[in-house]
Amino acid sequence: MLISYRRFRRTYLRPVLLVLGVIFLIDAIRLVRSRPHTHRTKPRVDRRSPASPAGNTTVFIVSVHRNTEPIQREAWNDAVLDIVEHLGPENVHFSAIESGSQDGTKDALTDLKAALDERHVSNTVSLGMTVWEQLDEIAARPPSDGPREPGWIWNKAESQYELRRIPYLSRVRNQAMAPLVQLKAEGKHFDKVLWLNDVVFDTEDIVTLFNTRNGDYAAACAMDYKSPPLYYDTFALRDDMGLKTTSLHWPWFQSPSSRASALRNEPVQVTSCWNGVVVFDAAPFYANPPLRFRGVDDSLADLHLEASECCLVHADNYLAPDKGVWLNPNVRVGYNAAAYAAVRADRFPGAFWTVVGAWANRSNGWLAGLQSSLEARTVQKRLEQWQAETPSGEFPRYEPGYACLINEMQIMWSNGWKHL
Repeated sequence: MLISYRRFRRTYLRPVLLVLGVIFLIDAIRLVRSRPHTHRTKPRVDRRSPASPAGNTTVFIVSVHRNTEPIQREAWNDAVLDIVEHLGPENVHFSAIESGSQDGTKDALTDLKAALDERHVSNTVSLGMTVWEQLDEIAARPPSDGPREPGWIWNKAESQYELRRIPYLSRVRNQAMAPLVQLKAEGKHFDKVLWLNDVVFDTEDIVTLFNTRNGDYAAACAMDYKSPPLYYDTFALRDDMGLKTTSLHWPWFQSPSSRASALRNEPVQVTSCWNGVVVFDAAPFYANPPLRFRGVDDSLADLHLEASECCLVHADNYLAPDKGVWLNPNVRVGYNAAAYAAVRADRFPGAFWTVVGAWANRSNGWLAGLQSSLEARTVQKRLEQWQAETPSGEFPRYEPGYACLINEMQIMWSNGWKHL
């Protein structure tokens, strides 16, 4: 048997492994050589130039904050001032809301406000509750035997109500958006709404994002990274088929068309995205009724279904079907300076991670498809149950953000949140 095995290894196994090795090497070389170059738009000094991110476009810049002092001190505040300077102070309103921070976020925002005031930039900076006040809010549960209040969900294990995370975040985001309508009453109108997470970015990133598809979009998003080359925001990102990504590695997507666009480093049409930085056409926020952030209905959440407010806002956006939601892979931001430095390369990801990512997506494709199918069945079954339980005399229940739904429940807890 030993001689037979040696003969088999020499005659068959080694040649087969050699052929497979050559095929893998050729494939790896092809993948590395085919990596597209990153295309960014250089900021122009003359803001009136058509190649500027806005020309004379007016921009409502908005953000929410909790424990963001380190990134603000390191990079964020200066980056905001730089983009404001580029757009023109007269073309910008900056709106920020903070609540519940345990560090010096309030002070960092106060310093930014002072710098904006010095530059005569219209701004609204709201410093909210302390961490203790926020804890009291979470603990102020409705009585278990009383009427249900919006935004609370029953925790069977603890026999008490819990504050839902997504409606809470939606309320804060809508508060941050409130000055948009107030300024309209004063005759100030904005063309774009720019949402910024606590990420490292620069003016070139924002210019490139604004110029996605020459400005023809309902919304356009960056890609965000905390531990490159793995992208971060899995909660909100869905491809053009409404599916979650195959893996955290580039080129990410299950949909053939979305994956093909990612491979070419071209804007990728998606159902939803957020990814650290997102710009909207402002028109839907001025509509009647205006576009607002929201969570799914409490009665649907009772069936253990959840959806990101950053996904639902695209499902509710009347411009999305016509203009589309687009992810621009040329715009990459980081949740710390090291991550941002890593993703700024002209060709990203690097050669090694290009090969790893390609094979991760190939090998994980069937598993991601299976997981999506199983979760979709669960979601669909619960959605149908919810629709069937429409109270008598009411319009049939409908949730436009079907692609956003996941088999989860998230509640506010202690100094953060947790799954229920």
